[in-house]
Amino acid sequence: MTAFEHFYEFFVPDHYQLFFDIDRAKKEITGKTTITGTAKQADIAIHQKDLTIASVEVNNLAATYTVDDEKEAIRISLPEAGEVTITIAYKTKLTDTMMGIYPSYYEVDGVKKQLIGTQFETNSARQAFPCVDEPEAKATFAVSIRYDEHEGETILANMPETKCVDGVHYFDTTVKMSTYLVAFGFGELQGKTATTKSGVKVGVFGTYAHAAKELDFGLDIATRAIEFYEDFFQTPYPLPHSWQLGLPDFSAGAMENWGLITYREAYLLLDPDNTSLTTKRAVATVIAHEVAHQWFGDLVTMKWWDDLWLNESFANMMEYVCVDAIEPDLHVWESFQTKDVPAALHRDATDGVQSVHVAVEDPAEVDSLFDAAIVYAKGARMLVMVRALIGDDALRQGLKAYFAKHQYGNATGADLWTALGDASGIDVGAVMHSWLEQPGYPVVKASVQNEELILTQNQFFIGEGSDQQRIWQIPLASNAKDVPELMTERTLSLGNYAELRAKAGEPFRLNVGNNSHFIVQYDNTLLADILSQVSDYDALTQLQLLQDLQLLASGRYVSYATLVPLLFQFADSTHAIVNQALYNIADEFDLFVEPNTEEEANLKQYYHKLSHKNYTRLGCAPKDADTHDDQLSRPLVIQAALYGGNKDAITEAHDLFTAHKDAIIDLPAAVRAAILLNEVREYGSEALFESFLQAYRRSSDANFKQNLQVAMTQSKEPVILEAIVAKFKEADTIKPQDLRGWFYGVLANPLGEQLAWDWIRTNWQWLLDTVGGDMSFTSYIQMIARVFRTSERLAEYKAFFEPKLNTPGLTREITMGINVITSRVSLITAEKEAVNKSIAREI
Repeated sequence: MTAFEHFYEFFVPDHYQLFFDIDRAKKEITGKTTITGTAKQADIAIHQKDLTIASVEVNNLAATYTVDDEKEAIRISLPEAGEVTITIAYKTKLTDTMMGIYPSYYEVDGVKKQLIGTQFETNSARQAFPCVDEPEAKATFAVSIRYDEHEGETILANMPETKCVDGVHYFDTTVKMSTYLVAFGFGELQGKTATTKSGVKVGVFGTYAHAAKELDFGLDIATRAIEFYEDFFQTPYPLPHSWQLGLPDFSAGAMENWGLITYREAYLLLDPDNTSLTTKRAVATVIAHEVAHQWFGDLVTMKWWDDLWLNESFANMMEYVCVDAIEPDLHVWESFQTKDVPAALHRDATDGVQSVHVAVEDPAEVDSLFDAAIVYAKGARMLVMVRALIGDDALRQGLKAYFAKHQYGNATGADLWTALGDASGIDVGAVMHSWLEQPGYPVVKASVQNEELILTQNQFFIGEGSDQQRIWQIPLASNAKDVPELMTERTLSLGNYAELRAKAGEPFRLNVGNNSHFIVQYDNTLLADILSQVSDYDALTQLQLLQDLQLLASGRYVSYATLVPLLFQFADSTHAIVNQALYNIADEFDLFVEPNTEEEANLKQYYHKLSHKNYTRLGCAPKDADTHDDQLSRPLVIQAALYGGNKDAITEAHDLFTAHKDAIIDLPAAVRAAILLNEVREYGSEALFESFLQAYRRSSDANFKQNLQVAMTQSKEPVILEAIVAKFKEADTIKPQDLRGWFYGVLANPLGEQLAWDWIRTNWQWLLDTVGGDMSFTSYIQMIARVFRTSERLAEYKAFFEPKLNTPGLTREITMGINVITSRVSLITAEKEAVNKSIAREI
């Protein structure tokens, strides 16, 4: 057999009868799985992982089988090929890895409780029951569950419960779907329900650790999202219900199980009386993302994991399309431009990055595909580009045809491009091939040469890069008439610049609307023209200009020193997205200063000057008259003012804290993180730390807990940082799902960097055992690379990680981490002196 077998090639399941008997006290599962299907040969294999097989029967007769743990398989010998019924009895354990069937732990009024949930993507269904655990192996599932049930508990699954007999809960048979979408959960749950216009029952469920009102926002968004998608896709939601379940322990953000979507509580439940606009955006878009998957991913599923982007990129785009339509006051496209776009552009500029579409076979490598900046953010940007190219009418027509042709089946990227191409009359596949199959993206250099305007495309790199002479089909989206829609060659002449400029009546620009995945380097003539009118541009254009300049500086196409004075042209902006881009660049200047030096003092004074006018306008406390932009700008401005030593900001933040010291959770959520951070930095003590830690332990509000975590990890007291690191393995305090944030907070604190680095090197195996199955596990490697900036740290990083280069799923991340740190060290060496001189001139 081949090194990586696709079991579906030899056995095609049609229907599963799944029975689970779950004993929470013993953490034991006794299971029985009956599969009917078609064997294409006499020797077949069924996936299993960590299952203790008791018996295997074929057509009610004992069968010959072997367990192949290395390949995670049960190999079964059949009398002959053809229709067959296989029954497998087994035992396994509840896991504590947040994969398979696992308990979530929480407290209500000091009483410890459990909620059982599931997480099967990508290939963890085999940990729960024997199956052909491949996305193409779609089948129907009839689930029945018995558990050590007590009064007041609720059980949920993909389909409605049909009956309960002798303690066994039976659920209706599912539609045809992939194994990784099977889901159930049970425990003491509260819920609220609604019904869509088309009759779909929608529910939001959570533990009693939360107030009932925290379910309302999610229920409203989920209900209206289903209604929106039914209209936009022109395809009905195919199940009787859509349950949304918040799990106290959850490795990812959410999971699109068909009919029972599971969430990290932070992305489903929120306090409607004290939640920031940013959090509302996050919750709404995550819900809309998962609901989009009910069609794109569940109804039509990628054929194999190499087309994972088909699921994620599309859902990532649609979350913004949906929320913008049903909740326009959230202005979510701004979030796309300030979060997804820069994440994709920075990640995609590092040599060694994966392309959106990646060939993969080894199941151990599958989780490495879930690169949020590429498969989610860049992929979404590709689809935004397609949407801009073909328009919404063609998009909807194409999707309707795509769903009709492939529903309850599987598809590839080519199938989607065919449907959209047929609807639009554009060869979408030809345009998208260069973007999805190639890593990276181009920088388009626009320059005036001998009075002629010339465009040239080359791959953009931050740090060293291997130039493969790649060429992209670039939607130019120029503001000048007669510029071609697509740039398909290395170089393009646009004719006489003076004539073009006179005809346009405004400075020449490309990528208007910032929908295309490239950046622009204007020569001095063109850039000066743009900057001379920058105050007249809309907020998105200003944001785009700043984002492109930051990337060009990171890639050393321009100097960071030139950006120091430039930021003052934008410093008084009332637009939140401009302030976001402004402070993203200013934060980079910290790379060039050492703690407790004159250079750091200068940088703080620079921040004070940069933020002073906007802080005076906005202040610390939210106001009734705040605009949308004011709400989003204030936290950015407060943070800058506090770092800059603004005495008014420090005092006002402290006064606000003092006014809420008996219930700091009631601090205005939008500014709470900044207020708590100020208290730790300016008035920190061990007593304050202990009070924050107790508040963290007691609270079930995920956003409040994150605010506390950010504040505590920025302590200036080494003894406090040591106390935090000592709790990294204390799950009753820091849940494994939240450890990433705590680790990064200490690592990014100059006083804690060594502590965190020593901890992860000492406890790597524990971390691997605890959260190694998490598809976000490699983010630990990313976080370290994001912080390190000296040649000494680079050497230590290599010494620790290079021996792990051949570990499946880690290779790319380690290689890219080395590239990221190397380029940063080089950048700092080259520009430190010039940047610090530029800052000194501006204060």
